[in-house]
Amino acid sequence: MADELIREESAPKRRPLRTLFWVLAAGLGVMVLLNVLFPDLDLSSGDRIAVIRIEGVIMDSQVTVGELKRFSENPSVKAIVLRIDSPGGGVVPSQEIYDAVRQVRSKTSKTVIASMGNVAASGGYYIAAATDRIVANPGTLTGSIGVIMETANVEGLLQKIGIEGVVIKSGKFKDVGSPLRKMSEEERGLMQAVMDDVHKQFIEAVAEGRAMELAEAQALADGRIFTGRQAKEAKLVDELGNLDDAIQLAADIVGIEGEPKVVEPRRRFSVRDLLESQFAGLFPKLDFHPGVSMKYLMAF
Repeated sequence: MADELIREESAPKRRPLRTLFWVLAAGLGVMVLLNVLFPDLDLSSGDRIAVIRIEGVIMDSQVTVGELKRFSENPSVKAIVLRIDSPGGGVVPSQEIYDAVRQVRSKTSKTVIASMGNVAASGGYYIAAATDRIVANPGTLTGSIGVIMETANVEGLLQKIGIEGVVIKSGKFKDVGSPLRKMSEEERGLMQAVMDDVHKQFIEAVAEGRAMELAEAQALADGRIFTGRQAKEAKLVDELGNLDDAIQLAADIVGIEGEPKVVEPRRRFSVRDLLESQFAGLFPKLDFHPGVSMKYLMAF
């Protein structure tokens, strides 16, 4: 009888604890679900500065363009800072991000500031040229305004090991840049003309973005690199400073008083990204692209 009374008294005490446990578990589940479905959801109030990071070799523009679009449509974000730490990359993704920055400025009138990290060269500088102001550290490596195309001729190697490369084509220049044979002078001239046109597009973007005469920008576009301090003297950079300085500059321009609130995109969890970050230093990363490809990339 006594045992039954003890069980009856303890049962009501366990129910609130069990209820509290399930409420907390449900709340945690809702938070996880919201983070997965709406990674950029932010319920905080007040004017903010968004920071978008462009890091590593630029091979794709989709993520950065999407982040620019989302922040440009967010009324609480008054300015965007692009933190660029990249030696450049593909011509097309660099141009697509450049165009997206210009659209943010023209369609929403939001201020976009570039903050340069260790390196912001070639395609990285191409993107920076689209912003309102560029802030670089004194030791930042930047510039490298040029285009590079690389291929290899393995014809001699194949002959030594007894392998013959065979190409069947329609069109005189269809296999231009093939690694199976030496490039002819006519083909070299054709590819050089293509390169020159893409290089001209880079120069025109720099001239427009930096309010330079075309000849002035062209004089700096021979592929050379600059330190941040040298770039400032050459009018490729506006101010010297770090990321915090760039954020404060953006806040001052848009009239945010006091220390500005900063928001960054929330990254969706990716097993692939996790594995790549963990094992990147253990295995060499192969960057193989068949055929020829042009890059706004600083050569190492």
